[in-house]
Amino acid sequence: MAPSDAVRHVTVSQPGRAGGSARAVTRTLSDDPLGGTVRRTVLPSGLRVLTEAIPAMRSVSFGIWVAVGSRDETGPQGGAAHFLEHLLFKGTKKRTALEISSEIEAVGGETNAFTTKEYTCYYARVLDEDLPLAIDVMCDAVADSLLEPADVETERGVILEEIAMHDDEPGDEVHDLFARAVYGDHPLGRLISGTEETVTPMTRRQIQSFYRRRYTPPQIVIAAAGNLDHATVVKLVRQALRGTPLEGDPAEPAPHRPATPSVRTRPAATLVEPKETEQAHVILGCPGIDRIDERRFALGVLNNVLGGGMSSRLFQEIRERRGLAYSVYSYASQYADSGLFAVYAGCAPGKVDEVLELTRAELARVAADGITADELARGKGMSKGSFVLGLEDTGSRMSRLAKGELLYGDLMPVDELLARVDAVTLDDVNALAAELLARPMSLAVVGPFGENDFTA
Repeated sequence: MAPSDAVRHVTVSQPGRAGGSARAVTRTLSDDPLGGTVRRTVLPSGLRVLTEAIPAMRSVSFGIWVAVGSRDETGPQGGAAHFLEHLLFKGTKKRTALEISSEIEAVGGETNAFTTKEYTCYYARVLDEDLPLAIDVMCDAVADSLLEPADVETERGVILEEIAMHDDEPGDEVHDLFARAVYGDHPLGRLISGTEETVTPMTRRQIQSFYRRRYTPPQIVIAAAGNLDHATVVKLVRQALRGTPLEGDPAEPAPHRPATPSVRTRPAATLVEPKETEQAHVILGCPGIDRIDERRFALGVLNNVLGGGMSSRLFQEIRERRGLAYSVYSYASQYADSGLFAVYAGCAPGKVDEVLELTRAELARVAADGITADELARGKGMSKGSFVLGLEDTGSRMSRLAKGELLYGDLMPVDELLARVDAVTLDDVNALAAELLARPMSLAVVGPFGENDFTA
């Protein structure tokens, strides 16, 4: 069903504001046959509230999404967004850190948060009857955190331990190394967590400044999915934010992050992190396409064929036929103005050369000859199936609402998205493969090697 253009204007009194009232604008975006009714309200402050009402569910997922991530930091601020994510659960004027967690856990709910390179999310999942509590607790934590000096020091220690733990996970570390190989010192090439050198000297004043400058209503999307009533959610959000910095002055929502100018990437490079590991971790890849590129649906199909599952070319060749690696897959990462396409493999150090040779040969083969009609059909089926099956819980539906609004400025209906995948042709995939897979490839390696072991 096509999105509805119905618009409902709701006038709500705003005490203490000039004129005595302000207008929130609500629009019905869709009545999705695979889900429920999706509505969007823009508050006078520019903060947006999106909900999907799914009466058959007995739970609700509620998330506060902020269009701020690690790429919005300067070099010395490295890790500020992630540091702040930790601190917002440490206490407000109304609640201690223990109360924030215990109030949700007392009703069987759960809360968590995560930081990415382009946004930060704080979320809770509760029974439908406990949604008012979740809204009040989460809005309080995100809008009115105290950032007490003692908490800053406590969380600094926690984050430094997290960084150390990450350094002990070579399978994770290699992905960061690959991003650095492609992006260099651009924020997209830096660690989301920051480093010991940036986190250790970071002051409360710096974090507080980042908080208040970046966490503003126009940059925030609130999303909820499950058994809920949209008008009630909007009312509860406004009540929870009243009197906090996120009540905000009248403003327009911030536009989604622009795609231009595009990010300048480095020439193809090889980076090696010498470590005495039992297994070598390698990533071979290149700059990809950004997230609004119309070829992203073709890329999804291509990725599935190359390394997206157990039937993929790379999995079959490297693991099933030759037994060279336990884990091998390809992936695409997409940002507002850039992207990555890469192949990961974990194998015995002595097998790295053979794995890389086979990977390069397969990429060159697909670039030159393309994929088959049977592979096209399988790749499209995987794309559609994984998307629809991923909407089987309220959390994924809540995320879809927020990402559509925050990253694209629009919510593509499920049927339209499936139709876009169906419309991908063999020529579309093969043209993209010929361009993308012929690009110079960067290599990242973590394992028992020296810096010169992979020079041509």
